[in-house]
Amino acid sequence: MTAFVTAETRSGRVRGTVERGVARFLGLPYAAPLDGAGWFLPASAPEPWSGERDATEYGPTVPKPGYQGPVSEILTAEPDFPGAECLNLNVWAPEGAVDAPVFVWIHGGAFRNGSGRSSLYAGAAFARDGVVCVTINYRLGALGFLDTGDEHTNLGLRDQIMALHWVRENIAAFGGDPARVTVAGESAGGMSVGALLSSPLAAGLFTQAVLQSGAGHHAITRETAQKVTRALAERLGVAPTREAFAGVGQDELIAASTALDLEVQGNPDPAVWGELTRNVMLFEPVIDGDVLPRLPIEEIADGAGSDVRVLAGSTADEARFFIVPGGMIDLVPEEALIPTAAKYGLPDPAAAVARYRAAEPDASPGDLFCRIMADWFFSIPAVRLAEARRGAAADTYLYRFDEPSRALGGRLGACHAIELAYAFDNLLVEGAVNLTGADARQAVADETHAAWVRFTRGEDLDWPVHLPERTVRVFGGAGGTVVDPAPEIRALWEGVR
Repeated sequence: MTAFVTAETRSGRVRGTVERGVARFLGLPYAAPLDGAGWFLPASAPEPWSGERDATEYGPTVPKPGYQGPVSEILTAEPDFPGAECLNLNVWAPEGAVDAPVFVWIHGGAFRNGSGRSSLYAGAAFARDGVVCVTINYRLGALGFLDTGDEHTNLGLRDQIMALHWVRENIAAFGGDPARVTVAGESAGGMSVGALLSSPLAAGLFTQAVLQSGAGHHAITRETAQKVTRALAERLGVAPTREAFAGVGQDELIAASTALDLEVQGNPDPAVWGELTRNVMLFEPVIDGDVLPRLPIEEIADGAGSDVRVLAGSTADEARFFIVPGGMIDLVPEEALIPTAAKYGLPDPAAAVARYRAAEPDASPGDLFCRIMADWFFSIPAVRLAEARRGAAADTYLYRFDEPSRALGGRLGACHAIELAYAFDNLLVEGAVNLTGADARQAVADETHAAWVRFTRGEDLDWPVHLPERTVRVFGGAGGTVVDPAPEIRALWEGVR
C-alpha cells in the first residue's frame, strides 16, 4: 500500500510516497528554472516555496537529441520530458532512516544524452538495503559544455557540483548522512566522477567515488572546445557568443550539434579537431583552469582526491555495444586494425595488432577492433586511475564485469552499460531486458548490487585493493578475482594511455 511522507528541505516542504519501507521523492529542484540566456549561464538556487510541494512524479529532463541508430533500440529507458525546471533530482530513502550512507548517481550518455529519471536508475533497491540513493540531471551538449571563451565553462559539471551542494545541505531531511556521500556514475557519468575527483570546486563534497566505464582521461582543451563553438555558430549562422546561442531554438541547436557531430566523425582529422578524433564526443569537460585545472588524471596523480575511497572498473566487452547493433562488427576488415592502433597512439601499430591477435587467435577483425577501442577508452584509464592513486590515503579497488548480455543472440557480450541493471538490482524494470537479454541471472545482480552497497556503507570489500598485486574482482561470467589480467596488453599502452 502506498502512503504519503513529507520532508523539510532548505527550500520548503516536499511530499513524496512510501511503499514497502522505501520513501520516494521525485523531481526535486536543486536549481532555479532555466530560461532565455539562463540556459547558457551558471544555475542559481531555487526560490523557496510555501506550503507543500508535490514530489510524487519525476520532473522534466534536460534537452537532448536522443540516441540514434541501432543503439536506440537497446537504450529504450531514456524518457524525454522537456521543461524549464530540468535541473532536478530524485531521492529514494529507507523509511525512518537516520544518518544513512548516501549514493549519488550521475548518468551517462556521451555528455549529450541520458537522464536521472531512467528506470534503470530507480534507487529502491539501494534504499531497501539501507542506502539513500539520489539521481540527478545536469545540462548536456552545447547547453552543458559550450565554451565561448569566457568564464562560464563546464556548466554541466557545475550543475553536478551544485547538486552535490544540495545533497550536503538537504540530505539529512531524508535520513542521509551528508558526511557519508558516495558519488558514482557510468560512461560520461564515470568520466564526470573522475573530473569531480580532480576538481578543487568539488573537494569535500563526497568521501567515496565509483567510476564505471569512465575515469580521468576524458577532457579537452579550451582550444579544441572553442573550435567546436565556432563551427557550431557558423553552422547556425550566429556569432560564437552566449547571447547569440541563447537566441537559437533548442531543437535547432540540437539538430545543428548532431550534424556537426556527424561531420567530425566523417572527417577525423587531428589537425582540425584535435582530441575529438579519438574521444568521438563533440561536447565533454573542458580543461578550463577553474573547474578542471588540468586533465583529471594529472591532478589525481598529484594528489587530488587522495582522501576519497575509490571503486573503478569496466566491462569485459565494452566496445561491442557500439558496433554489434546494426552489424558493423562484421564489416571491419583486417586492413583496418593497424590504422586503428595508430589512431589510438600505439607506437608500433603492427606489433600491437600482432600482440592482440596472439592473445585471441580466433578473434575476427571486428572483435580485435573492439578490444583496441575498449582498452583506450575504458579499460586502461581505470588501471591508470589506480596507478595514479598509488600511496593515496584512501583505498582503490578495481572490478571487471563479465556477465554477457543475452540480447542479439549473445553477440553483445559483456558490453558497455550491461552492468547498470545489475548494480542497481533492476533486472525487471522497463527497458532492462533490451540490454541484458531475457533470463538475466538474478544471482549476479545480488552479488554486484551487494558489493556496491557495501562500498557505499564504507565496509571492507571481499577482495583486496588493486595495488600492489593488481587484483581485480570479476562480477558475472566465471566470477572470482584475477591478479594482473592481460599484462602483455597493458604493457602495450605504457606511456601511451
